[in-house]
Amino acid sequence: MTEKTYPVTEEELFRFAELGRAGSTFTVLRHARIAERMGLSGTDHKTFDLVIQAGGPLTAGRIAELTGLSTGAVTGVVDRLEKVGLVRRVRDPHDRRKVLVEVVPGAAERFAPLFESAFDTLRDTLAQFSPAERKAIERYQNVILEQLRAEVMDNSRPA
Repeated sequence: MTEKTYPVTEEELFRFAELGRAGSTFTVLRHARIAERMGLSGTDHKTFDLVIQAGGPLTAGRIAELTGLSTGAVTGVVDRLEKVGLVRRVRDPHDRRKVLVEVVPGAAERFAPLFESAFDTLRDTLAQFSPAERKAIERYQNVILEQLRAEVMDNSRPA
């Protein structure tokens, strides 16, 4: 079933584009600050986050797919994450020729305090919206996220 669509004025389009741009900029800057406190680059930090979200070991090829990075760049990221003790390379138990990247137990928890203020801010912000408004915001965020994910994972399309 196709979602119903509604016309969007040029003024609305530009307003939302500006909000998205500003939100994106400050999100990147926040994560750059967090990454710096972790001793990582922004790319290393967000790649580590994607490996955590995967919920299990990944091949370097899969990390490349998830991030849109080249396999060569992923090798460098994994080297740096391994050096600071966040991930480790392990043999695939089903195919010993393959190497998997897994999160070191407790590694994510080491940096949880860096995210506490973000959760507090999110809670305070969400409290300003009704449950119905939150559902609309959540739906919007999911649609945007799916489009971004598809764009990042499809290296043939310009970013």
